[in-house]
Amino acid sequence: MSTEDAVTGRVVFVGAGPGDPDLITVRGLRELQQAQVILYDNLIDESLLEGLAAEQIYVGKEGDRHSLPQAELSQRLVELAKQGKRVVRLKGGDPSVFGRLAQEALVVAEQGIPFEIVPGVTSCVAGPAYAGIPVTHRGVADHFSVVTVHQSSDTTVFSIPPYNAKNTVVLMMSLGSVDAWQKQMLEMKYPAKLPVALITRAASATQRVLVTCLDEVDRAVAEASLESPTLAVVGKVVALREKLSWFDPALMASLDPEATTE
Repeated sequence: MSTEDAVTGRVVFVGAGPGDPDLITVRGLRELQQAQVILYDNLIDESLLEGLAAEQIYVGKEGDRHSLPQAELSQRLVELAKQGKRVVRLKGGDPSVFGRLAQEALVVAEQGIPFEIVPGVTSCVAGPAYAGIPVTHRGVADHFSVVTVHQSSDTTVFSIPPYNAKNTVVLMMSLGSVDAWQKQMLEMKYPAKLPVALITRAASATQRVLVTCLDEVDRAVAEASLESPTLAVVGKVVALREKLSWFDPALMASLDPEATTE
């Protein structure tokens, strides 16, 4: 360790993976064990934090409600590192996929603070996999696209790609804008009966999967009363779920000690 590192701490951005706490990487778990301070997000399974010596600070966001404004959060990372602490910024999924990684890392880098990035298992692939839906399949889908459809005041059109029969489109944060992205995709000539799977709380004991088709997705979502976080998978690979569904959320819940304690 250099003299500078001994005086100034460092920030490690860690992806926790989605849902199932076992999906965190070995490296990510080691960083949690070595951390002096952990700043963690809303969707983190808190069993990952049990028994750790680090100070734990919740900085989660739920929709437009932020427990700590983004600018203040980034500054907090800087302040803690300048105190000589090893700081872990724990984010759900992979921190570089719609996880505001760059916003925070750029502030840290501009202050000359050493930092590392530990990738995580991203929900845009793991979510479909836990629903029995591979995002690619030989002869069916040879590529996939990941698009955020979180609707904000300055969003009028989402970055949804033109229709390609061999593309799987994964729509992140899809629940609040169902009507908008459904309308856009139909206007872009996506087939009305193209299969759609909506996956809520992927890879967790409360995972729900709803399979429908594009022209019926708005009605299906309203009737099912889904909750956030929900991602949508649009494409022919959704049909594979009929044969590849393997994950049993009820079994996962039964293995949770808190769920089985009377």
